[in-house]
Amino acid sequence: LGEVIDGIIRLIDQPDISIEELNRIIKGPDFPTGALILGHEGIRRAYQTGKGSITLRARTQIETLQNGRNRIVVTELPYGVNKAKLIERIAELHRDRKIDGITDLRDESDRSGLRIAIELRRDANPHVILNQLFKYTALQQNFGIIMLALVENRPRLLNLKQMLHYYLQHQLEVIVRRTQFDLQKALDRAHILEGLLKALDIIDEVINTIRSSPTTDEARSRLMSNFGFTEVQAQHILDMQLRRLTALEREKLQEEYDELQDRIAYYRAVLASEKMQYDIIKQELGEIKKKYGDPRRTRITADDGDIDIEDLIADEDVVVTISHTGYIKRVPLSTYRQQRRGGRGVQGAGTKEEDFIEHIFTTTTHHDMMFFTDQGRVYRIRCHEIPEASRQARGTAIVNLIPLLPGEKVNTVIPVKEGDQEEGYIFFATRTGWVKKTAVTEFQNVRSTGIIAIKLEEGDTLVGARLTRGNDEIILVSSAGYALRFHEDDVRPMGRDTRGVKGITLGPDEYVVGMDGVVPGADLLVVSETGVGKRTPLTEYPTYKRGARGVITIQLLPERHGRLVGVKAVTEGNDLMLVSEQGVLIRIPVEEVRRSGRNTQGVQLMNLDANDRVSAVAQVVTRDEE
Repeated sequence: LGEVIDGIIRLIDQPDISIEELNRIIKGPDFPTGALILGHEGIRRAYQTGKGSITLRARTQIETLQNGRNRIVVTELPYGVNKAKLIERIAELHRDRKIDGITDLRDESDRSGLRIAIELRRDANPHVILNQLFKYTALQQNFGIIMLALVENRPRLLNLKQMLHYYLQHQLEVIVRRTQFDLQKALDRAHILEGLLKALDIIDEVINTIRSSPTTDEARSRLMSNFGFTEVQAQHILDMQLRRLTALEREKLQEEYDELQDRIAYYRAVLASEKMQYDIIKQELGEIKKKYGDPRRTRITADDGDIDIEDLIADEDVVVTISHTGYIKRVPLSTYRQQRRGGRGVQGAGTKEEDFIEHIFTTTTHHDMMFFTDQGRVYRIRCHEIPEASRQARGTAIVNLIPLLPGEKVNTVIPVKEGDQEEGYIFFATRTGWVKKTAVTEFQNVRSTGIIAIKLEEGDTLVGARLTRGNDEIILVSSAGYALRFHEDDVRPMGRDTRGVKGITLGPDEYVVGMDGVVPGADLLVVSETGVGKRTPLTEYPTYKRGARGVITIQLLPERHGRLVGVKAVTEGNDLMLVSEQGVLIRIPVEEVRRSGRNTQGVQLMNLDANDRVSAVAQVVTRDEE
């Protein structure tokens, strides 16, 4: 009811609205028994043409019992399905062995609602049996829609907009007729009151005329001829009670007359204004919605025919790696087992001798992937479009997935979820210390050939990009071990093809190695190229304005640490993934890295061969086994 009222009000405000837009407001039929409507196509066809068919399916859930068996529970049935006959049908199918695996069938419905419990054998697949029940019983059935109505006494098939239009025309007619009736009633009463008020002004002459008349008819005639009263007025004067002669009664008559004049003026205004008539309809519909509107009971879900390729791909955590020479692959996260700090790791990719793993991150197969390159361009593909490979495989050349320009290398990859399309920003940082933020909506329609994400000066490269909400804090870390924390508000939103503003002050031969967001309760973890790392609470980093030098985050000794290569904001419960230039990977829990102050040297996180160096650090968000 609420959706239909909203649709009618929108049609009043926007007469040229399309059926598609109305369909977004009026989602579809809503049945008193709830259940599910499978797919949108049947509803769309019915609303477009006036005729269609939808598939209704019972609302069910699969419960696992303590003994390890499964139970199918039905809590809502399609409209018009008889519960007793349904249970008989399920029992019949079990007896005839058309459905095998049911051990018990009970009606557990009570005053709290419908509930049918179907218990299964331990070896029975509940999903298979549920699909069989949908196929052979009324747990799933088609429901025909025909939007037939009498228009000017002729039956017509109407689409959604026409149906609402003729309903509105009917309501306008009701409003006009009702107002005309109320107006005439008010005019008639006002006419009588005019006569009574006039008679009170000349009451002595009126009384003398009535007393001197031999009959009532004669008195009526004399009142009409002598004083100009109409027949109706004269009759009401004759019927008037003596108490009407008091001053108080006369005042009441005058008040009633004045009120009637206001109502008559309002009725005439309504009849003269279509806008006022529509406003009355909107007001009355709003009151109906407030009094009778309730939440939708029937949920509209995807049909088997509405399933796209993503529904056929498991939503699983994966590790995506990109090598220095541009080979990409995805591997299930479960491939990498946890190891303790200082372990040797496992061989992660069979790269060529001159190649090494340069980028690694974790995501899921259902996310969009935005690839930002060192030249400031962005490309966009689905994660499941990245070919899956074994842990030892080299992967696929990234140029087979995205058309990189000559010499262009992927720098950052951001998984984008559905909700990220609406709001938020992409925050950029470059090697020379420049920063910028651009609304995510600027990257919704990325051409297959890529688009510019940030304008770079000659010699500069993009070192990081991340999603922000507009009110985050950012921390930049330089190769010399300095960290600068500042508020995102210090950087105003800019378009794609802009350079940005100065983010951090750097010393000679110093450059930005990474950027991350400040998370409450998190630590800043930094890793040097020799595998030494440390984590320090972010609360130890004061907030400065952008463009400052920052504070020391690790005490670097050239012979032990080299330069910093990675930075991450981490929390306990997460795991870290370190990868070396020779393709060795190690996964360690954050808890294995003890907290220490900013001005300390850190501990050895990964043991490396003499000619090997850490090339990338990624954070793994672990999930509960369930």
